Amino acid sequence: MKAFRPVFYVFSLCVGGLIPGCEENRAVSVTDGAKYGTWSDYLGDPGRSHFSTLNAFTPENVGSLEVAWEHSLEDSGQMQMNPIVVDSILYGVSASLRAFALDARTGESLWVFGDTLNQAASTSRGVSYWSEGKDKRIFFTAGPELYALDALTGEPVPSFGAGGKIDLRSGMPESARSKFVISNTPGTIYKNLIIMPLRVAESAGAAPGNIMAFSAKTGALEWVFHTIPHPGEPGHDTWEDPNTYLNTTVGGANNWAGMALDETLEILYVPTGSAAPDFYGGDRIGQNLFANSLLALDANTGAYQWHFQFVHHDLWDRDPPAPPNLLTITREGMEIPAVAQVTKQGYVFLFNRITGEPLFDIEERTFPDSGLDGETAWPTQPIPKKPKPFARQAHMLDTSDISPYAPNREELKGLFLSADRREYRPPGVDPVLLLPGYDGGAEWGGAGADPDNGILYVNSNEMPWFLQMKPVKQALFNSPGETVYNQHCVICHQSDRSGVPASGFPSLLDLEHRKTAKEIEALILRGKGMMPGFPQISKTEKAALLNFLLNQEADPPVTGKSEVTEVLLKDTPAAAVPYQHMGYSKFLDAIGHPAITPPWGTLHAINMSSGEYLWSVPLGDTPGIETADGTPTGTENYGGPVITKNNLLFIAATKDGYFRAFDRRSGELLWEYRLPAPAFATPALYEVNGVQYIALACGGEKLGTPKGNKIIAFTLKL
Repeated sequence: MKAFRPVFYVFSLCVGGLIPGCEENRAVSVTDGAKYGTWSDYLGDPGRSHFSTLNAFTPENVGSLEVAWEHSLEDSGQMQMNPIVVDSILYGVSASLRAFALDARTGESLWVFGDTLNQAASTSRGVSYWSEGKDKRIFFTAGPELYALDALTGEPVPSFGAGGKIDLRSGMPESARSKFVISNTPGTIYKNLIIMPLRVAESAGAAPGNIMAFSAKTGALEWVFHTIPHPGEPGHDTWEDPNTYLNTTVGGANNWAGMALDETLEILYVPTGSAAPDFYGGDRIGQNLFANSLLALDANTGAYQWHFQFVHHDLWDRDPPAPPNLLTITREGMEIPAVAQVTKQGYVFLFNRITGEPLFDIEERTFPDSGLDGETAWPTQPIPKKPKPFARQAHMLDTSDISPYAPNREELKGLFLSADRREYRPPGVDPVLLLPGYDGGAEWGGAGADPDNGILYVNSNEMPWFLQMKPVKQALFNSPGETVYNQHCVICHQSDRSGVPASGFPSLLDLEHRKTAKEIEALILRGKGMMPGFPQISKTEKAALLNFLLNQEADPPVTGKSEVTEVLLKDTPAAAVPYQHMGYSKFLDAIGHPAITPPWGTLHAINMSSGEYLWSVPLGDTPGIETADGTPTGTENYGGPVITKNNLLFIAATKDGYFRAFDRRSGELLWEYRLPAPAFATPALYEVNGVQYIALACGGEKLGTPKGNKIIAFTLKL
């Protein structure tokens, strides 16, 4: 197996000031060409720092924050979106994928765009803004469609695509034109381009994860980077099958989490996801570039600059969960422009953002091979020597780490001891304990940074999950609908349709009493929340699945599989995968709490110049549990922080539904406010007419919390 080695390029900036005696012997500051006094970009700025120089809120007065305004949206439910603010207007996306604009001073509605009757096909993390003279546009996605709206009126821009929208699949190969392709994360604006993150399916036959740049003016495709390389492109020989790029069974390697941009260097930093199908890679033997990588691309052309792969031949769904952070670190008195990538595994990787050189040593460690027929795990995986992981690792636990608050502690010990806890243990027919779990570690909210002082702030989940496979041949499907269900739905909703409600996957039993056939059909085609849609399935498959879910199938034939079932088993990509994931199951106690000792959510500050931690504290608290030392338990958390120059860190994100402010120098909790519904989203800090506000979306719903529909802005008491 041949490992692909990146080529490092030397640019005219004298490698960012790293060559002694160079006339430009300095680091390229992240703040060159970027503004931190506004919040007109996703996560604050193109470098995704979550950072603001606005200074009205201080550690001394933050306790005086009060609600400035509230706006209630017409639809309710989970909102992951980070608002942006431009020219006194706050822009966002509702739970049902309706773009909206509010007066950022009062919360008054200015316009709403979207179908009030449409159920959300996914979740959205916000919008992008582009302008040229008087032409001001908001870009957002619903399903596979990218819309350009007039920023002042919310009307579609007729000169963009067809009537103000394009189909993201229009830039993809013919094999992907009918497949599930959406975008959860706002596109990156560079000059007159919008470069789009894509979410694709994670099963066999998923669309390829091409990185695509479109004209912000016309919607025309401007450039494409193939994350599954074509013949003659770098990385093509890291796939054993030279025809993998044809996208028959293998896809993915997509950027779903968003990108960071250095506007001065004109380099785009793109973290890529896992190749599909997840968990079994028998059809994609090899190192699998450029899946699970950080790519540095020329933002003008998409040309390859450098890369680093975080997981080789991923079998654990360990894709980078958030955009990287651009920051400047100091070594021996010299400033170095850097890019930091947090991971689900709880690691932070740090690179020179011009050359791709790792700025802390990374060891390629040897790990076990797979025991599944047809699978070959990559023999090594990269582990950074610094910083240490910001989340606990399964291989570090023993039975003393079982939660003392669990009423069934002895039972949990047995489950714990029955699972393989080795790091990077490939999936097998016996259970593997994943900690950090499928969701991390770091999650899509990402880290915040003080970009010029090299400090990274990251919140983390501490939720263990189980990973287990079973041979497909053990399952006997007697009907066409059961066949389709077991190919597409069973991983989340279980073979008996009972789901795993404690892990966030609902039961489908008695679905006929809760949904109409039309509603179910819409969910099958478009998905909902984190459930992907299946637009590529045939009419026969769709009809069979509907009948199965509605309990309207005819009795199965006595002699075994029906003729239709045999055809479905033969002709779908999923039929070629010999092993099936047994579902996403959290390791929970009898009352639904994590089965390991707290903290279950944490918040950290890391000096990326030295790789040392400045502080770590629990994030969130669980009602009804009193810890021995009185510290909070921490909770699962989704959504990132906001960092201010004058030493505050704001974050919501937690299951307990509080919005909190910490002293970013020490981790001391300074203020907290109980929200009407949890905010699984990153706030936005902005100023209008000399008054500063911090606003966030409170949608709840995730983790079994109550739904909400409010956008809330805070300011200081007058």
